[in-house]
Amino acid sequence: MKPYEITHMIIDDEFYGEETVTTNFTHNEKEYSITFDKSDLEILNTWVFENDTSLPANLSIEIIEAIREDVKKNI
Repeated sequence: MKPYEITHMIIDDEFYGEETVTTNFTHNEKEYSITFDKSDLEILNTWVFENDTSLPANLSIEIIEAIREDVKKNI
C-alpha cells in the first residue's frame, strides 16, 4: 500500500508559457500539492494545506519520487 493517495491531477498548458502538472494528494492525514514542469518533471513548488492556509511543504525524496513516477504513468 502506498503511503499517499493522489486525489487530483491537473495538466496546465498556460502556466507562464510552460506546461505544468499539479498533483494533489493526502499523506499522513494532511493535504499536499506538488507542481512539476511537464517537460522534465522537475519540482516547481510543494505545498501543505493546514488550517485554511498553504505553507511550503517539506516532503521526503522517497515520496516525491514515488509521486513523480505516478505522474509519468498518467501523462
